[in-house]
Amino acid sequence: MAARSDSRLAVFAYDGTELAAHAIEEAGRLLDTTAEALVVTVWQPFEVGFTPVGAESFDAAEIADVRGAAERTAAEGASRAKDAGFKASAVAVEAAPTWKGLVEVADERGASIIVMGSHSRSGLTGVLLGSVASSVASHWSRSVLIVHRPD
Repeated sequence: MAARSDSRLAVFAYDGTELAAHAIEEAGRLLDTTAEALVVTVWQPFEVGFTPVGAESFDAAEIADVRGAAERTAAEGASRAKDAGFKASAVAVEAAPTWKGLVEVADERGASIIVMGSHSRSGLTGVLLGSVASSVASHWSRSVLIVHRPD
């Protein structure tokens, strides 16, 4: 059973991209920064699912390497969230698909909102790959802040 959602916890989806960093910055402008933030990087062996910090090189077939890179990526996201004014911590979660990992962490921790960037894939790519943001929004019953690319 999921924890209550009256907490002041915001879950931030962070995949190491500039768009994810922008989503954290935008949330710092829009949300109450006295709330706690949990920065989540979702990873998978082989497919990875995130952009490693500093474009580090690792073997995607080695689970320990992927987990370590995901943990460092999440820590970078937490640092960005702290810079935006949040009291932040980080976690790397192995899950597939990515949206499911985000929703499960948010449910388990009783988050009140998930914050994420939208890569805005369209056309055939959007249909084939789907959208993590739209999947989170359609599978989670609480608020989702989807931040789009800056103009």
